[in-house]
Amino acid sequence: MGAGQYLPPLFSVAPMMDWTDNHYRTLARLISKHSWLYTEMLAAETIVYQQGNLDRFLAYSPEQHPIVLQIGGNNLDNLAKATELATAYGYDEINFNCGCPSPRVAGHGCFGVRLMLDPKFVGEAMSVIAANTNVPVSVKCRIGVDDHDSYNELCDFIYKVSSLSPTEHFIIHSRKALLNGISPADNRRIPPLKYEYYFALLRDFPNLKFTINGGINCIDEVNLALSEGAHGVMVGRAAYNNPWSVLGHVDSEIYGAPRSGLTRRQVLEQYQIYGDGILGTYGNNRPNVRDVIKPLLGFFYSEPGNGLWKRKADAAFQYCTTIKSFFDETLVAVPDTVLDSPIAGAPAGRQDLFANVKGLLPPPYETEEKEVAYA
Repeated sequence: MGAGQYLPPLFSVAPMMDWTDNHYRTLARLISKHSWLYTEMLAAETIVYQQGNLDRFLAYSPEQHPIVLQIGGNNLDNLAKATELATAYGYDEINFNCGCPSPRVAGHGCFGVRLMLDPKFVGEAMSVIAANTNVPVSVKCRIGVDDHDSYNELCDFIYKVSSLSPTEHFIIHSRKALLNGISPADNRRIPPLKYEYYFALLRDFPNLKFTINGGINCIDEVNLALSEGAHGVMVGRAAYNNPWSVLGHVDSEIYGAPRSGLTRRQVLEQYQIYGDGILGTYGNNRPNVRDVIKPLLGFFYSEPGNGLWKRKADAAFQYCTTIKSFFDETLVAVPDTVLDSPIAGAPAGRQDLFANVKGLLPPPYETEEKEVAYA
């Protein structure tokens, strides 16, 4: 398809392992037509070694556009072959993971965020990826790794990768990663957010595009970031844990589309058709009802009946064999006023999220430093 056919990625949902699968992306697209959706990270080796089963990993419905495939890896040949195979599926962009701090990725896998320590390799990888696809390419990274967390080191990474490859878009998670054995959850919590690094990149690399990620949890805060000059905003767990409230405001509040009047009941009716059509199609009784319902567990977040619905869901997982029967058993817990009301007003966000960030900007990245770094 190609990114140029769609509205720009002012808002995107972060790639999340075990979360942003086909089921979640189907739900997300039913709620928002313009959000940019990302796949889970897919290892290049998985694509290469599963050539006889690629649909299981790469296929998606046309309604999911615009959609970005995120791949990971540290072998140039496999990255080239994986990109070539994936290109046939018509993704709108290919993203390379240089931000995942998971021990199984950055540790034993030696890719993900650990690759930030080798910008030359990332530049080569991005050139290989770009050479094997006809769509734009991008990098998702952190602002640093362990003690390699200065603004100049981040700029060295951006400069090297963009100089060695056609990469013009970077998604910046505004925390560094710690590779000392802490969990991915702690890596989203313990390192402090440094939004000033993100906004300094806008100043120092005016010919590149940067999407901000990390700590932004509602549409009000997305709009605040955009008003501060962000090129785009990526939201992760908030868009998964509370999809109705977050995604339900994207089209109107971010992209200026007319309010659709969409209700939860209408979304569930369409999702039921999808769910009952996909049950068992992967083999070995997968996906099952629990797999398909998983993205809905935050659908009634903070609404009356949410707790009772979840308790009924736990019971229904034991015996329901279709999505229709699951909904018949569980939705009686949710009041009609919740099911049939269009999306309410967007909740207020933190107005001080970027307070004084422009006064905290690090000194500009100087040309001399670039030349010294790569002399």
